[in-house]
Amino acid sequence: MHTAHREGPDANERAFIDQVIASQSNRPGYLLGILQAVQNRNPRNYLPLETLSYIAAKTKLPRSQVYSVATFYSLFNLQPQGDNTICICRGTACHTRGSRELLESLILELGLGGQDEASGPDGADKLALTTPDQKYTVRTVACFGQCALAPVVEVNHNICGHVNEHTLQRQLRQLERETK
Repeated sequence: MHTAHREGPDANERAFIDQVIASQSNRPGYLLGILQAVQNRNPRNYLPLETLSYIAAKTKLPRSQVYSVATFYSLFNLQPQGDNTICICRGTACHTRGSRELLESLILELGLGGQDEASGPDGADKLALTTPDQKYTVRTVACFGQCALAPVVEVNHNICGHVNEHTLQRQLRQLERETK
Protein backbone atom coordinates (compact mmCIF):
# COMPACT_ATOMS: atom_id res chain seq x y z
CA MET A 1 0.00 0.00 0.00
CA HIS A 2 1.59 3.26 -1.08
CA THR A 3 0.77 6.62 0.41
CA ALA A 4 0.49 9.87 -1.47
CA HIS A 5 3.70 11.88 -1.59
CA ARG A 6 3.63 14.99 0.52
CA GLU A 7 5.90 17.98 0.67
CA GLY A 8 6.94 17.05 4.22
CA PRO A 9 5.76 17.33 7.79
CA ASP A 10 3.34 20.17 8.52
CA ALA A 11 4.18 22.96 10.99
CA ASN A 12 2.82 21.08 14.01
CA GLU A 13 4.76 17.94 13.11
CA ARG A 14 7.94 19.96 12.53
CA ALA A 15 7.55 21.69 15.92
CA PHE A 16 7.08 18.33 17.64
CA ILE A 17 10.08 16.80 15.85
CA ASP A 18 12.23 19.84 16.69
CA GLN A 19 11.25 19.50 20.36
CA VAL A 20 12.04 15.77 20.40
CA ILE A 21 15.41 16.35 18.73
CA ALA A 22 16.27 19.04 21.29
CA SER A 23 15.36 16.73 24.20
CA GLN A 24 17.21 13.67 22.80
CA SER A 25 20.28 15.14 21.12
CA ASN A 26 22.74 14.62 23.99
CA ARG A 27 21.70 11.05 24.79
CA PRO A 28 23.43 7.92 23.54
CA GLY A 29 21.42 6.32 20.76
CA TYR A 30 19.48 9.55 20.37
CA LEU A 31 18.34 8.74 16.83
CA LEU A 32 16.42 5.68 18.08
CA GLY A 33 14.62 7.82 20.67
CA ILE A 34 13.74 10.44 18.08
CA LEU A 35 12.39 7.90 15.59
CA GLN A 36 10.37 6.11 18.26
CA ALA A 37 8.79 9.30 19.61
CA VAL A 38 7.89 10.54 16.13
CA GLN A 39 6.45 7.18 15.07
CA ASN A 40 4.43 6.87 18.29
CA ARG A 41 2.83 10.25 17.61
CA ASN A 42 1.78 9.26 14.09
CA PRO A 43 -1.87 8.08 14.06
CA ARG A 44 -0.96 5.20 11.71
CA ASN A 45 2.22 4.32 13.66
CA TYR A 46 4.74 4.82 10.88
CA LEU A 47 7.55 7.07 9.65
CA PRO A 48 6.83 8.69 6.27
CA LEU A 49 9.92 9.14 4.09
CA GLU A 50 9.41 12.92 4.17
CA THR A 51 9.62 12.79 7.97
CA LEU A 52 12.85 10.79 7.82
CA SER A 53 14.32 13.39 5.48
CA TYR A 54 13.30 16.18 7.86
CA ILE A 55 14.86 14.35 10.82
CA ALA A 56 18.09 13.86 8.84
CA ALA A 57 18.26 17.55 7.95
CA LYS A 58 17.60 18.71 11.52
CA THR A 59 20.07 16.26 13.11
CA LYS A 60 22.67 16.86 10.37
CA LEU A 61 22.88 13.11 9.80
CA PRO A 62 23.01 11.62 6.31
CA ARG A 63 19.56 10.58 5.07
CA SER A 64 20.99 7.15 4.32
CA GLN A 65 21.94 6.70 7.99
CA VAL A 66 18.47 7.70 9.25
CA TYR A 67 16.83 5.42 6.68
CA SER A 68 19.19 2.55 7.55
CA VAL A 69 18.28 2.76 11.23
CA ALA A 70 14.55 2.97 10.44
CA THR A 71 14.73 -0.11 8.22
CA PHE A 72 17.08 -2.16 10.42
CA TYR A 73 14.94 -2.19 13.57
CA SER A 74 11.70 -4.13 13.32
CA LEU A 75 9.87 -1.74 15.63
CA PHE A 76 9.95 0.99 12.97
CA ASN A 77 7.42 1.07 10.13
CA LEU A 78 7.75 2.87 6.79
CA GLN A 79 4.13 2.16 5.78
CA PRO A 80 0.89 2.98 7.62
CA GLN A 81 -0.07 0.27 10.10
CA GLY A 82 -3.46 -1.25 10.82
CA ASP A 83 -5.44 -0.80 14.01
CA ASN A 84 -4.38 -4.30 15.08
CA THR A 85 -0.98 -5.85 14.53
CA ILE A 86 -0.39 -9.57 14.33
CA CYS A 87 3.26 -10.51 14.19
CA ILE A 88 4.41 -14.05 13.47
CA CYS A 89 7.86 -15.32 14.39
CA ARG A 90 9.80 -16.90 11.52
CA GLY A 91 12.73 -18.16 13.60
CA THR A 92 13.93 -21.75 13.28
CA ALA A 93 12.03 -23.15 16.29
CA CYS A 94 8.79 -21.43 15.27
CA HIS A 95 9.25 -22.45 11.63
CA THR A 96 9.70 -26.11 12.50
CA ARG A 97 6.58 -25.95 14.66
CA GLY A 98 4.33 -24.47 11.97
CA SER A 99 4.72 -20.68 11.86
CA ARG A 100 4.82 -20.74 8.06
CA GLU A 101 1.42 -22.42 7.95
CA LEU A 102 0.07 -19.92 10.49
CA LEU A 103 1.30 -17.05 8.33
CA GLU A 104 -0.18 -18.50 5.15
CA SER A 105 -3.50 -19.16 6.89
CA LEU A 106 -3.64 -15.63 8.30
CA ILE A 107 -2.82 -14.07 4.92
CA LEU A 108 -5.67 -16.04 3.33
CA GLU A 109 -8.10 -15.33 6.19
CA LEU A 110 -7.55 -11.58 5.93
CA GLY A 111 -7.54 -11.52 2.13
CA LEU A 112 -3.95 -10.33 1.84
CA GLY A 113 -2.77 -12.92 -0.68
CA GLY A 114 -2.89 -10.58 -3.69
CA GLN A 115 -0.72 -7.84 -2.19
CA ASP A 116 2.81 -7.22 -3.37
CA GLU A 117 4.84 -8.85 -0.63
CA ALA A 118 8.38 -7.78 0.22
CA SER A 119 9.07 -11.44 0.93
CA GLY A 120 6.73 -14.35 0.47
CA PRO A 121 5.60 -16.59 3.32
CA ASP A 122 8.52 -18.90 2.49
CA GLY A 123 11.10 -16.25 3.39
CA ALA A 124 12.15 -15.07 6.82
CA ASP A 125 12.60 -11.49 5.65
CA LYS A 126 10.56 -8.72 7.16
CA LEU A 127 7.01 -8.82 5.87
CA ALA A 128 4.31 -6.23 6.57
CA LEU A 129 0.92 -6.37 4.91
CA THR A 130 -2.04 -4.18 5.87
CA THR A 131 -5.65 -4.89 5.00
CA PRO A 132 -7.32 -2.30 2.72
CA ASP A 133 -9.65 -1.25 5.58
CA GLN A 134 -6.56 -0.71 7.78
CA LYS A 135 -7.96 -2.97 10.50
CA TYR A 136 -5.03 -5.39 10.49
CA THR A 137 -1.34 -5.44 9.76
CA VAL A 138 0.35 -8.84 9.49
CA ARG A 139 4.08 -8.77 10.10
CA THR A 140 6.91 -11.21 10.54
CA VAL A 141 10.04 -11.03 12.65
CA ALA A 142 13.18 -13.14 12.45
CA CYS A 143 12.90 -14.22 16.11
CA PHE A 144 11.13 -13.08 19.29
CA GLY A 145 13.61 -14.96 21.48
CA GLN A 146 10.77 -17.03 22.99
CA CYS A 147 11.76 -20.32 21.34
CA ALA A 148 10.47 -22.52 24.17
CA LEU A 149 6.96 -21.19 23.37
CA ALA A 150 7.17 -21.92 19.62
CA PRO A 151 5.32 -21.13 17.51
CA VAL A 152 5.03 -17.59 18.83
CA VAL A 153 2.60 -14.93 17.62
CA GLU A 154 2.38 -11.39 18.97
CA VAL A 155 -1.10 -9.86 18.89
CA ASN A 156 -1.17 -6.12 19.63
CA HIS A 157 2.12 -6.44 21.56
CA ASN A 158 0.96 -9.44 23.63
CA ILE A 159 3.06 -12.58 23.19
CA CYS A 160 1.08 -15.78 22.62
CA GLY A 161 2.93 -19.09 22.78
CA HIS A 162 2.23 -22.57 21.39
CA VAL A 163 -0.14 -21.02 18.83
CA ASN A 164 -2.00 -23.25 16.42
CA GLU A 165 -4.51 -22.36 13.74
CA HIS A 166 -7.42 -22.74 16.17
CA THR A 167 -5.94 -20.35 18.76
CA LEU A 168 -5.03 -17.86 16.03
CA GLN A 169 -8.64 -17.93 14.75
CA ARG A 170 -9.85 -17.37 18.33
CA GLN A 171 -7.52 -14.36 18.63
CA LEU A 172 -8.93 -12.92 15.37
CA ARG A 173 -12.53 -13.38 16.57
CA GLN A 174 -11.64 -11.66 19.85
CA LEU A 175 -10.15 -8.69 17.95
CA GLU A 176 -13.31 -8.50 15.82
CA ARG A 177 -15.49 -8.34 18.94
CA GLU A 178 -13.28 -5.66 20.52
CA THR A 179 -13.37 -3.40 17.46
CA LYS A 180 -17.14 -3.41 17.01
